Amino acid sequence: MFDSSSRYYHLETAKYKGSDGSLVSYKKRRFLTQTEKIETQQEVVVTEGQRLDLIAFQMYGDAEQFWQVCDANNAMNPFDLTKNVGTKLKIASPKITIDSVANQAMRPPEE
Repeated sequence: MFDSSSRYYHLETAKYKGSDGSLVSYKKRRFLTQTEKIETQQEVVVTEGQRLDLIAFQMYGDAEQFWQVCDANNAMNPFDLTKNVGTKLKIASPKITIDSVANQAMRPPEE
């Protein structure tokens, strides 16, 4: 249902049975990680025109990991994090999964 690098990957999948008997699969609710339990790698100060996907790409090598920055800063809305120039953002230590390591190993070497 979701790629292993998704914030929803590890959530339990549930099923809903409709009145017509059809089954619909869905992921159970995701709660924000408690920020005091997140290991911070460093801080980044937001500059003019900066975007969260670009920060995530710079820090993790993957723009889709922007949610790790959101979690580290207890943000429900990613756009709030880069709205004000000068905001200090905590950068969480990357969450490494076996699948992400395997994907890195399968990439051709850069020249």
